[in-house]
Amino acid sequence: MKKRWTLPKPLSAEVNHELSDFRPIEREILGSRGILTRIEANSFFTEFPTSDSDPFLMTGMDQAIRRLSSAIETGESIVIYGDYDADGITATSLLYEVIKGSGGSVGHYIPNRFEEGYGLNSEALAEIKQGGAQLVVTVDCGIRALEQVEFARSIGLDVIVTDHHQPGQDVPNAIAVLNPKQHDDRYPFKDLAGVGVAYKFAQAFLQTLGEGEPVDSLDLLAIGTVADLSPLVGENRDLVRRGIERLNQTERVGLKALIDVSGYRIGNINANSIGFGLAPRLNAVGRLEIADPAFKLLTATDDNEVRAIARHLDTVNRERQRLTQRILEKARSLSIGEGSMPFLLAAVDPSFNEGIVGLVASRLVDEFYRPSIVASYGEHSTRASARSIPEFHITKALEHCGDLLERYGGHAVAAGFSVRNENLDAFLDRMGEIAEGELSDLDLRPMLDVDAKVQLSDLDWPLIDFTERMEPCGYGNPLPIFAAEDVSVVNQRPVGSEGRHLKLTVRDERSMVDAIAFRQGHLSKTLPQRVDLAFHFERNEFRGVSSRQLNVLDIREAGSLHDPKLTIWGR
Repeated sequence: MKKRWTLPKPLSAEVNHELSDFRPIEREILGSRGILTRIEANSFFTEFPTSDSDPFLMTGMDQAIRRLSSAIETGESIVIYGDYDADGITATSLLYEVIKGSGGSVGHYIPNRFEEGYGLNSEALAEIKQGGAQLVVTVDCGIRALEQVEFARSIGLDVIVTDHHQPGQDVPNAIAVLNPKQHDDRYPFKDLAGVGVAYKFAQAFLQTLGEGEPVDSLDLLAIGTVADLSPLVGENRDLVRRGIERLNQTERVGLKALIDVSGYRIGNINANSIGFGLAPRLNAVGRLEIADPAFKLLTATDDNEVRAIARHLDTVNRERQRLTQRILEKARSLSIGEGSMPFLLAAVDPSFNEGIVGLVASRLVDEFYRPSIVASYGEHSTRASARSIPEFHITKALEHCGDLLERYGGHAVAAGFSVRNENLDAFLDRMGEIAEGELSDLDLRPMLDVDAKVQLSDLDWPLIDFTERMEPCGYGNPLPIFAAEDVSVVNQRPVGSEGRHLKLTVRDERSMVDAIAFRQGHLSKTLPQRVDLAFHFERNEFRGVSSRQLNVLDIREAGSLHDPKLTIWGR
C-alpha cells in the first residue's frame, strides 16, 4: 500500500531566529515537531526531569502505601501478580525487588497465557490465598477485574491494583487502585506504562521510609515502557532516558546476559535496542511457554544460571519469529479475501497460537492500515488480540460490544478480549459495522510525517549526533524522517532470510550512501532506476566500524513528491 508523505511548512523568520543556535536542517526537525523557541528546545534536550512526578498525586496512593507498609511490618505474605509480557514482567521484578529489599516477605505470580489467560483469575487467587498470602499487588493488570477482586475479598485476600489500561465505568473494590487514567485522578501524566505505575508506587513507598527514588530499578522501567509502546513524551521520556543510562551501566547479571545474546554491547543500548532486541526475547517465553524464566533472568544473581536462561529466551524468540511469519501468511488470506478491502480485518483460526496473534494483528495494520483482529478459535471460546490505527479507538469499540464478550481491555490502538464461540459471528458483524461507520469517509492510507527534505550531502556525522541527542526515540517521539528526491539506485540486492530485506546504494549529484529497506526485498525485481526515498538516518556499526546508513521506510518512483495524491506539503 502506497504511503502518503506529509512535509512541513517552511519555518518563519521568527522561528529561524529563535532556533539560530541550531543548523538549518536541525531547525527543520525541531520545527516539524512543534518546538519553535529556544526555551522549548532547551527543555527538550535537558537532562533534568521536566514534569511533576510526585507519586502521591495519584488517587489511592496513600491507602496503598499504608496497606503495604502494614504488611511488611507485620510479616504478612505478599504476592506480586503480573502480566506475562515485558511490561508486566519488568513491573513484577521491580516491585518484588523493592519490597524484598525493604524486608518484606514477597513472592510473585505470573499466569499461564494458555491455561489462564490475561489478568486476575479466581482460581489463581484461591491458590495464592491457600499458600498463605494476605496481600496481592497487581501490576499491569486488574483495572477491569471487578469480579475477581470481589472474590479475593470474599476469601479474606486484600488486593492493591496497579495498572495503566483504560478503566471501565467502574473500578474494582480493592484496598487501593493506582491508575492515572482513573476519572478525576490528579496525577498529571496519564501515559505511564504498567511498569511506570509500579515505579511510582515503589517511589512513594521508599519516600515514606525516608529513602530516595528507586533508581536501581530504572533499567527495568526503561525496558518495560519501550516494550509496551508507551509514548516517549513527558515523564516517560525523562524516566526512559535515565533508565537507558542505567541500562548502559547495569550490574544485573541477567540483563548483561540478555544484552550479549541479543548481539548488543553495554554502552551502546538505546530505545531501538530495547524494542527490537531485548523486549522481544523477554516477551517470547510468555508468548509460547510461561513467563517465569524471564522473571528469573531479571532477578537472578547467579551468572551461570542467567546465561542458560538468556540462551533459552533467544531460542524461543527464533521460534516465535518463525511462527509469526507462518500465521501472518494465513491471516492475510483469511482477512482480505477476494472482494473489496474491509474496514476491519479479522482472521480467526483454531491453529493460531494465542501468544502470536497480537504480533500478527500489528503486521496486518502495518501492511493494510486497517484495524485488525487476529484470534485463536478454541473449544468453547475465542481469544483474540486487536490492533488499530489512530483514527479508530479499538477499546472504545469493544465497549460497544461488551454484552457479547467474556472479558476485554486495552488502549486506543491495542486490546485483547475473549468471546464465546456462539457470539463470535455477532461480535464480528457489530465490530465491522462500527468500523465502517467511523472510517468509511476517511482516506485510509498510512502517513509518513517527514521532518525535512534533504540532499544526500546533508547527511553528515553531526546530523547523526543531533538525532542521537533526541533519544530516547520511539512511539510518541519518533526518530526523524527525511525525504530525498530523485536519487539514483547504484546497486541493490535482496538480503536476509528468503530475501525479505533490500540492501541498496543510492547517490545524487554530490554524495553516495548505503541503505537498508527492511521487509521490502520483494521490490528488488521492480525497483525503478531513479527513486524518491523516505528514511531514518542512522549510525551502522559492524565489527567495530561505524558508517552512515539510510534505514528506508518507503520507496517511490522519482517524481512522487509532485503528486498531490501521494504527498501533502505544508502540514
